[in-house]
Amino acid sequence: MEKVIHVQPADWQGIEKNAKPVFLDFWAEWCGPCKMLAPTFERLAEKYGEQVTFAKINVDEMPDLASKFAIRSIPTLVLLQDGNVVERLIGLRAEEELAQVLSRYTNGRANK
Repeated sequence: MEKVIHVQPADWQGIEKNAKPVFLDFWAEWCGPCKMLAPTFERLAEKYGEQVTFAKINVDEMPDLASKFAIRSIPTLVLLQDGNVVERLIGLRAEEELAQVLSRYTNGRANK
């Protein structure tokens, strides 16, 4: 099963109301730093996917959702818990930094 959801408009309601924390990657095809972040996001999805929902949102395909989250630059990562924004990280980030953020919402446990 795919660990990262590539969000389409019809998918959003189910993702937003997820019981698990939701880690959103706002990106675009033309964005170099977004492409550099993608493998890190995939690895984190492998490690934390049982405890966190990972979703990518293409800002060119879903501008209304980007606007809803006030995305001004990409990549921007947004962590939702109970539908509320609890973390916002702008720009390319190291995997270790992102893992530390996720560990605050997963009791520090990655998947085995």
